[in-house]
Amino acid sequence: LKERIVCINGSINDDTAHVVVAQLLFLESENPSKPIHMYLNSPGGHVTAGLAIYDTMQYIKSPINTICMGQAASMASLLLAAGAKGERRSLPNATIMIHQPSGGYSGQAKDLTIHTKQIVRVWDALNALYSKHTGQSVDVIQKNMDRDYFMTPEEAKEFGLIDEVIDRRPMALVTDAVANETKDNQDNKDSKDKGSN
Repeated sequence: LKERIVCINGSINDDTAHVVVAQLLFLESENPSKPIHMYLNSPGGHVTAGLAIYDTMQYIKSPINTICMGQAASMASLLLAAGAKGERRSLPNATIMIHQPSGGYSGQAKDLTIHTKQIVRVWDALNALYSKHTGQSVDVIQKNMDRDYFMTPEEAKEFGLIDEVIDRRPMALVTDAVANETKDNQDNKDSKDKGSN
C-alpha cells in the first residue's frame, strides 16, 4: 500500500471485495488527489462483489489507474474499463473477456421467475456500465456480451475497454514510488533534526 498499489488476483468474491474496498478507502483518506494503481489478473467472479469494488472506485476522489496482467475476464474486465480515462492499460500478452452474467439458481417456479428478472436487471445495468466506459452503444455491448467475447489487448483498446497497451512500467508509476520514498526519508530526517535541537 505504500506505493498505492492494489492487486486483484484470482476470483472476485466477497472476501476480495472486503479487502479491496477497505484498501481503496484507506488510500483515499491518505491522499485523495494522488492516483491509486490497480493491477488485475482475474477470471471474474461474483457480480455483487465486483459491483461493490466498482462503486467504491467511482465513489472515492482518488483517480484509479488500472493495469491488466494475465487476464481480466467477466467482472474484472468492467473494473479494468472503470479506471481513469487515459490511465487504463494492459500488458501485451493479457486476455480480456466480456460476457453476460450467469445465474445458477434452482428452486420453485415462482422463485425462478424472480431470479430471472434479477439476472435481466443486472445484465441491463452491466450493459449500461460497459457502454459508459467504452463509448460503445448499449446495442453493441449486448451483441458482444451475448457469448464469451475474448479480446487481445489491441482489440480491447479498439473496443474502448483500455487506452494503452504497454510492455514496460510507465515512468510515472516508478516516479510515484520514488517520490514517496524520498518524501518519507526527508520527513524522517526533519524529525531527527528537530529532535536534536
